Amino acid sequence: MTKIVDDPETFASAALAGFSRVYGRYVRLVKGGVVRATAVPRGKVSVIVGGGSGHYPAFAGYVGPGMADAAVAGEIFASPSTAAVARVCRNADYGGGIILGFGNYAGDVLNFGVAAERLRAEGINVRIVTVTDDVASAPADSHLQRRGIAGDFVVFKVAGAAAESGLAIDDVERVTRLANARTFSFGVAFGGCTLPGATEPLFTVPKGMMALGLGIHGEPGIRDARIVPAGELAKLLVETVLTERPAGARRAAVLLNGLGATKYEELFVLWGAVESQLQAAGVDLIAPEVGEYVTSLDMQGCSLTVMWLDEELERYWLAPCDTPVFRRGETFATEPAAFKADADDEAPTFGPASGASRESARCLAGILDTMVSVLSEAEAELGRIDAFAGDGDHGQGMRRGANAARDAINQAVASGAGAKSALAAAGDAWADRAGGTSGAIWGLLLRSWSSAFADDTAVGDADVVRGARLALDDVMRLGGARLGDKTLVDAFLPFVAALETARKDGLSLKEAWHKASITCDEAAQATAPLTPRLGRARPLAERSIGHPDAGAVSLALIAKAIAARL
Repeated sequence: MTKIVDDPETFASAALAGFSRVYGRYVRLVKGGVVRATAVPRGKVSVIVGGGSGHYPAFAGYVGPGMADAAVAGEIFASPSTAAVARVCRNADYGGGIILGFGNYAGDVLNFGVAAERLRAEGINVRIVTVTDDVASAPADSHLQRRGIAGDFVVFKVAGAAAESGLAIDDVERVTRLANARTFSFGVAFGGCTLPGATEPLFTVPKGMMALGLGIHGEPGIRDARIVPAGELAKLLVETVLTERPAGARRAAVLLNGLGATKYEELFVLWGAVESQLQAAGVDLIAPEVGEYVTSLDMQGCSLTVMWLDEELERYWLAPCDTPVFRRGETFATEPAAFKADADDEAPTFGPASGASRESARCLAGILDTMVSVLSEAEAELGRIDAFAGDGDHGQGMRRGANAARDAINQAVASGAGAKSALAAAGDAWADRAGGTSGAIWGLLLRSWSSAFADDTAVGDADVVRGARLALDDVMRLGGARLGDKTLVDAFLPFVAALETARKDGLSLKEAWHKASITCDEAAQATAPLTPRLGRARPLAERSIGHPDAGAVSLALIAKAIAARL
């Protein structure tokens, strides 16, 4: 449980600001992350890493010569927003292109992916490499569907060294993908972690037991087993990770990683047994590391990572680097980077709007007020539902996003914005503040819905229905979810279909929305027996069965609340 905190809402940003003050010789704080404070040669490939906060020293601790050029930081266990990713990338673009590295989580994939599209449209050469090292999250024949855990550290070390050596972006991407393909991790937890401000952990482990195959976002393991002595635990970790050993592979970079609340002395005890097991299996250990490199707040547990080396990967694994948390080899000769203004997004400006459209914008602001109210009341329950197979932060993220959207639309209305611009501003604010998968989805949903409106005319009933269809289509296209995947789409698609049908049958918008909200709620509850096929819940499919999807439930709550307001 976090004891040192002012406002839980600003915990992540306050921690990043404090980190930047301590390590100002390495990093410079920008909105949404940090960039290298030392000069970087023009034309160098930028390695930019990131993800949710709560994993210190990942990811800001990796920034420095020989490793990363910048890190994007989301809220606790939540993906950084699209705007934050793009903003940090613009601040760390040196003309050689950008390698974006992050763990394979749905929110990160969506937000980093959309940001990459925006940056490419601006003429920046961006490549994406996701880390997929967790052997517990998908079978060997689905390696690229696995999530990223402590393998982030070793993969990013190789990527940073390759870029620092002067390789062109094609070769840096090739080396980074090779490192990921040859990296395997497996972890265990003895206790769950607790979000700042919360009084209960995201999950608990029965006394005397340990959770096998945990995630680093507070996800519980795939199964429980009795706690065993260090020698037996080492055997379990080593045998699991070595299962997919490439033919003929012998030399390996090895990381024994603590998850936040496991004492270093315990890790050292375990390392002695791990080293013996690896050596008995014929593994040559090349510069192994033991310590905390990818944590999960105050989770009790550890993970073992093995990256199988060839000559090229070994060279980059051993190459010098100098970051706040990891230093290797010779000292770099550096000089401070020339200060440049933060490449931040400008405050939105709104064009002229008709009085009718401005009135519609005020109505939309009232609907956002209703959404804030219902999500604030449901925050704990949504978190409880999400915790069965996720990280338990869905309620917090939805409430945070709705508040940001409400504030943004109120500011837009005060500035004279029309309905289209006001709702688009709300969507952007939701995505930027909430982060994570739900933040990205709701930001996209509101912005897409706004495209059916205009700033020079009032919003009509037909516009609302058409906007619902546009929003659904974009969420499915960019999010990749389909009916039956156990996501928000399982409630959203029936809602839109029912809304369209009711309007065609001659019902008023109020009547049609009410009818569609009932369909939406029924569809959300019907997700309980489904098996998740996307997102963090997928590796924990069995735990999810019998419980509805949190995203579908929150959508249904919002639909019902809007029906009541209408």
